[in-house]
Amino acid sequence: MIITRSPSRVSFDATKDDSLPSRLLRRAVFLDRDGVLNEAMIRNGKPHAPTKLADLRIPPGTVEALARLKERGFLLLVVTNQPDVARGVVKRDTVEQMDRRLRAELPLDDVLTCFHDDQDDCDCRKPRPGLVTRAAQQYGIDLGRSYLIGDRWRDMDAGTKAGCKTIWIDRGYSEQAPASAPDARVGSLPEAVDWILKTGL
Repeated sequence: MIITRSPSRVSFDATKDDSLPSRLLRRAVFLDRDGVLNEAMIRNGKPHAPTKLADLRIPPGTVEALARLKERGFLLLVVTNQPDVARGVVKRDTVEQMDRRLRAELPLDDVLTCFHDDQDDCDCRKPRPGLVTRAAQQYGIDLGRSYLIGDRWRDMDAGTKAGCKTIWIDRGYSEQAPASAPDARVGSLPEAVDWILKTGL
């Protein structure tokens, strides 16, 4: 079941290249990694990233769902927090191996990663929007016509701050809900893609 709220456009002109007409800016779908593109490891009701390449599992239907977005001309950009690197739980090289595998198996255009933890006070760790806004500058993206798909409150709040439409894959985790109401709440990535393609933005 897909639950939506009335769409509201949020402008974030600071991320746009003022030299480009709006019609030349690109549309993107920003994707969280763990719990969206690959299965999260659930412990005590909370999601965690896999710590070994062998534990990276891509759910059935993921490739097909993303291919539908590519056919409509969307850039597909991963924006992911990986604080286990800062915590010493996993090596950065292991995370980058996982990202390379995702790029090899899925039609992704780029993977943007924050390796910090909260105490680092960076601007790229979601719920801050730094990963999204930097990608918008780099790729010439119209954030008001783009989307962010995630499974956690941090994703939804980052997308809203950046000016994207947000789609929450609600997996019933034992954690706080998004502070910013998502534009849609769904149960899977294919449902999220269905919602995007029906909005017609």
